[in-house]
Amino acid sequence: MQLNLPSKLATVTLILSIGAISDAFSQKTETNYFKDVTATHLPIDPESHPLDVVLADVDKDGDLDALLALENLPNRLYLNDGTGKFTWKKGAFAEKSHDTEHLRVGDFDKDGKLDVVFVAEDDRNHEFYLGNGDGTFRDVSDRLPAKSEANGLDIGDVNGDGLLDIVVGNTGDNAHNFLWLNNPEKPGHFIDYTEKGLTGPGSQTQSIKLIDLNGDGHLDLVEGNEVPPNRLFFNDGKGHFTEKAKNLELLVPLHTREVLAFNANGDKHPDILFLNLTSNGGKLEKDPTARLLINDGKGNFKDETAKSIPKQEYSSYAGTVFDFNKDGKPDIFLSALKIPPFQPMQAQALQNDGKGNFKLVTTDVIPESTVGRSWGISVGDVNKDGKPDLFIGQWGTQARLLLGK
Repeated sequence: MQLNLPSKLATVTLILSIGAISDAFSQKTETNYFKDVTATHLPIDPESHPLDVVLADVDKDGDLDALLALENLPNRLYLNDGTGKFTWKKGAFAEKSHDTEHLRVGDFDKDGKLDVVFVAEDDRNHEFYLGNGDGTFRDVSDRLPAKSEANGLDIGDVNGDGLLDIVVGNTGDNAHNFLWLNNPEKPGHFIDYTEKGLTGPGSQTQSIKLIDLNGDGHLDLVEGNEVPPNRLFFNDGKGHFTEKAKNLELLVPLHTREVLAFNANGDKHPDILFLNLTSNGGKLEKDPTARLLINDGKGNFKDETAKSIPKQEYSSYAGTVFDFNKDGKPDIFLSALKIPPFQPMQAQALQNDGKGNFKLVTTDVIPESTVGRSWGISVGDVNKDGKPDLFIGQWGTQARLLLGK
């Protein structure tokens, strides 16, 4: 049927309008770097609180699954179908709600299968699971030596015996961080080595990081504390840590929530980035700008934030480092919340010039849809296209998945 002119104009107008709507939607969920596929690739549960996320292949099918530490709900396993689409496998971990804050994944018992350790804060219920290699786990939480109000967690071989050990960052009254050595006679069991290996006054630790900072081949330790100061410890290679307060330049008081370590300026020495809050959902108290401390190669750190990091008004509970523009220089991805009043914000991206100077490029890199109270963030190629993807945990807002382009 032939259309008259007004009808043709109306049809053209309708087509253009649909196209404009489609373009606008695409712009909100997609940039030249990432596409937000949350709606089609993740279980939808905007009321949950996944505070930490780790991507790892726990069922040995060749793709990365997602393990989530949840506050006040049972911890979760999302299995990947190989294309980056995740399905919630219920019952993978204990069906009990705890105030879980963080998790780490590694082969603790040396059987070639990935295991999982979780730590909790308010109810002090830490969990430890041995993997069966097929996406199922055995609860062996009774092997963990102690309970605590835990927030920080990291794993690594601190004494050179080839086994993964555990450090736990604690808060609360009379808090002292834990050092648990993996038992070489019974791998996957732990010895509390805190009194011998991690001496010194207590801290209110929210993040704890193991990394060789002075180039001696041993894992050192950095504490990110909610009550200043942050702290640095060097390891003698046998799991004995000595504080080196003078090596860490701290120009302003910080409420730190995560410690990141990476080579920011291209000199092959790991630097430290402290991610901070102004307060934990309260009033304006401290400067939340991320602080960049540059390593001289011997484990002495100078604060070069003023010239290297854009001033922040938002707070960051978490972040990650990876080269999102593929120029060979590590960039920064930050969670962001407006505090006060604990308001969801768009996650933030900072691009590195290769010399450790960062500029804000959020508009170009992060889809507008990536808004929430973002928390733990994990990077990995979930759809096996050779490009890194981002899985973002959230507090009381939908967890998000961004596929790299």
